[in-house]
Amino acid sequence: MTATPAPAAALTAVPAPAPATPAPPAAPGATPPTPPTSAVTQTPASVPAAHGPAPVPAAHGPAPVPAAHGPAPVPAAHGPAPVPAAHGTAPAVSASVTLPTTVESAGPAGPAGAVGPGVSAATPVSAVSPVSAASASVPGQAAAVDAAPTLPADPWRRYDPWSVTPLAGAADAPPPHPGAHVDGPLQYPGTGTPTEEQRRRQLRNRLLGGALAVALVSGGLGGAVGAYLERNGGLRPVELPQASAAPTGRPADSVAAIAARALPGVVTLHVSGSEASATGTGFVLDSLGYILTNNHVVQPAGGDGGITVVFNGGQTARAEVVGRDSGYDLAVVRVTGVKGLKPLYLGNSDNVRVGDPVVAIGAPFDLEGTVTSGIISAKERPVTAGGGSGDGSDVSYVDALQTDAPINPGNSGGPLLDTEGHVIGINSAIRSADDGTDSGTAEAGSIGLGFAIPINQGKRVAEELINTGRATHPVIGVMLDMDYAGDGARVGTADDTAGSPVTSGGPADRAGIRAGDVITAVDGRRVHSGEELIVRTRAHRPGERLALTVERDGRERTLSLVLGSSGGG
Repeated sequence: MTATPAPAAALTAVPAPAPATPAPPAAPGATPPTPPTSAVTQTPASVPAAHGPAPVPAAHGPAPVPAAHGPAPVPAAHGPAPVPAAHGTAPAVSASVTLPTTVESAGPAGPAGAVGPGVSAATPVSAVSPVSAASASVPGQAAAVDAAPTLPADPWRRYDPWSVTPLAGAADAPPPHPGAHVDGPLQYPGTGTPTEEQRRRQLRNRLLGGALAVALVSGGLGGAVGAYLERNGGLRPVELPQASAAPTGRPADSVAAIAARALPGVVTLHVSGSEASATGTGFVLDSLGYILTNNHVVQPAGGDGGITVVFNGGQTARAEVVGRDSGYDLAVVRVTGVKGLKPLYLGNSDNVRVGDPVVAIGAPFDLEGTVTSGIISAKERPVTAGGGSGDGSDVSYVDALQTDAPINPGNSGGPLLDTEGHVIGINSAIRSADDGTDSGTAEAGSIGLGFAIPINQGKRVAEELINTGRATHPVIGVMLDMDYAGDGARVGTADDTAGSPVTSGGPADRAGIRAGDVITAVDGRRVHSGEELIVRTRAHRPGERLALTVERDGRERTLSLVLGSSGGG
């Protein structure tokens, strides 16, 4: 039988300081060099008969063989693998061990089939079969040395494109080397699990990318929402700036304060008759319900018409005529059963001066409670109003206060107030631009020429109307030539009248006035017409004494006259 060298039971490796260099081939018949003393020499063991295990001598004794619980680690390709020291004789191994095909040694070559000390494998072992512990024949001896595992083949070689699961084989392949991790069938060998630093970097990158995406989306949405809110005024309704609430009080002499005090005492009158209707204004004289207004306001009611009084608060009441006088254009009506009346205080028109501020209250064109203001433009302005009847019975002669406070149709009968809120006049007429006449019923609007009856005259007339139902007029006892074109008021002549123009025994007769005399002044104030003389006379009470300047035969003289009285109508 031909003997064959047995496989080495153990390899003892000593790290070399430098890569191993193959030794040159020995010459035929030459003696091989002696290895270094520190190296462990491994010699092939003689294998006797096939019926028993051949003991393998070891340099230091039999080496313990670890139990075969798994594949042994494979030595690295660039350094000698550690080999356990042989401290005893290894049992015979039933499985064969395949060694590297090419072995390089740092020292001299040993016998055939042996690996000397300091030898490193140039080519990795392709496959090693583990030694089975069951094959050990010597009791008490260590098991055979575990051989290195066989390296797996490339996972892509297990790829079968025609299979139902083409990558199943690749997924089942073991790792390419111990410690490596394969994530899946398409994972390249050698790509392992990312480190902690890599995971943190990936997490930071994801967070940064997410933050940038959120910022971009938020910016776009914010811009769109901002533009929408700017165009549509925001989420809340538009609220415009406004001044804060101010104290409600006003100076006592302001228009607002005057109006606040006077309005409760001003009323609107709606008059209806069988032939006409009218709207005017009045004001309360006392708590008994007496109201003063103009005659031309209540005249349309006649004897069978009706008068409705509307107070500032909206309350209404029926009114009855107490008395009226066309010559003064004044009337008094009364309401009953009305509580809480607010009478207006009466002022003194003799105290008024041109330029004084005034306030007018009325219902122009039925707009009740209208307040306007202005000044006193003139005093003692002779005004003739009315005359619509044609016989002169409705003509009024007013020694009026002129004002530029706007007065319009409907203001008639309303109060003209001073800065203290006292009544100084009764608004009665306006100069209209349509016909150039003074008319309380003209429909033209105000042109800044309004006229009011002085309250001193109105007070006297109102008292007479309340007390007697009629007013008295002061008279001088003459008939005037109303067609006289010269300057002054001329007394009529016998040719102009059916009888004597001077009333016998009257005031003028007693003063020495004769027919044809021209009266040029009253109490030193010039008069230019018969209407103006009437106005000047009616501005006084009956019984008052006047100084009349009379021109007769080209000579002027002054006569003293005591005014008489006549019943009004």
